[in-house]
Amino acid sequence: MRALCWHGKGDVRVDTVADPVLLDDRDAIIKVTSTAICGSDLHLLDGVMPTLEKGDILGHEFMGEVVEVGSGVGADTLKVGDRVVVPFTIACGDCFFCKKGFTSCCDRSNPNEAVARKLMGHSPSGLFGYTHMLGGYSGGQAEYVRVPYADVGPFKVPDHLSDEKVLFLTDIFPTGYMAAENADIEEGDTVAVWGCGPVAQFAIRSAWMLGAGRVIAIDEVPERLALAASDGKTEVIDFSKESNGTYEILMEKTAGRGPDRCIDAVGCEAAGHGSFDAFIDRVKMALKLATDRPHVVREAFLSCRKAGSISMPGVYGGYLDKIPFGAFVNKGLTLKSGQTHVHRYLPKLLDKIDKGEIDPSFIITHRGTLDDAPEFYKTFLHREDGCIKCVMNP
Repeated sequence: MRALCWHGKGDVRVDTVADPVLLDDRDAIIKVTSTAICGSDLHLLDGVMPTLEKGDILGHEFMGEVVEVGSGVGADTLKVGDRVVVPFTIACGDCFFCKKGFTSCCDRSNPNEAVARKLMGHSPSGLFGYTHMLGGYSGGQAEYVRVPYADVGPFKVPDHLSDEKVLFLTDIFPTGYMAAENADIEEGDTVAVWGCGPVAQFAIRSAWMLGAGRVIAIDEVPERLALAASDGKTEVIDFSKESNGTYEILMEKTAGRGPDRCIDAVGCEAAGHGSFDAFIDRVKMALKLATDRPHVVREAFLSCRKAGSISMPGVYGGYLDKIPFGAFVNKGLTLKSGQTHVHRYLPKLLDKIDKGEIDPSFIITHRGTLDDAPEFYKTFLHREDGCIKCVMNP
């Protein structure tokens, strides 16, 4: 089959590789009909995430048709011909964490948990196409994918909903929704969202769903800011065009109190142009003296109102430097983060799509085939051609 493979920093190619096969009686093989590039895939392209190996197949946002099922998967659960979306987090369904609904913390789905434990203290669940530290599973930017724990993972979707409407149930819609939920939004709250990429766009819409009174989105990319503001009610800040910093602008907009809830949908490669701390972060990363650029974490800690809450769906990979933890403690802030418990949220969000409450395809700007993937990665990375989200049909 053909698949998008990583060959080194900045180098991804479509290669011919071996077809996946069943390795366990709870496996299934999916023929991919649609797959997407996630913003977190760019961290892999940049070589920021450790334990990626040459030839690894990327991609964790995919859906398709079941073409083979292991003997341990009951026909009432999954059968050949079913059309499914596949959560990017892999869950066994049986462990302590899965039974509590914390499926991204699954204890059994990462065969390389010892590697993750050294860095993080404990291992999260395995992920598709996202380093050997998180399982070494082949990803979904391919013609076929092996899906483990297929009696738990794939969710059937109705035929009357197109791929483009349901594809993002695999990651970015649940991730944005969980980010908003983790912010503990109360009716009428002011919510600040750093970033206007795909996850942030869903966090913005989810914040409105959960009762926000104001949403303020922060970015520097015109197309992303325009999309955020297209609902007619989200306020936007282009930090690259403001003489005052983001903190000062947020104080002005909230009469000095600060946003009630803050969402960091940027993660480990924050831009922060014009700020001294962001410049130092870039130098440290270039010299391999730091693993992440946590400019947004600092801004959120300082900007959030006292006794407010911060939600962090953005991906971080290591140890963060110069975090104002004194502000966090003395202001009485609450922080929630984590990979998304997709299995928990997917049925609820599928119902919202089916009822017409939201059409997630609004996020798509680029469509193509698997052969377009290497160029799409470059376009997405450099924010060219108005790119916000790329979808491929293998």
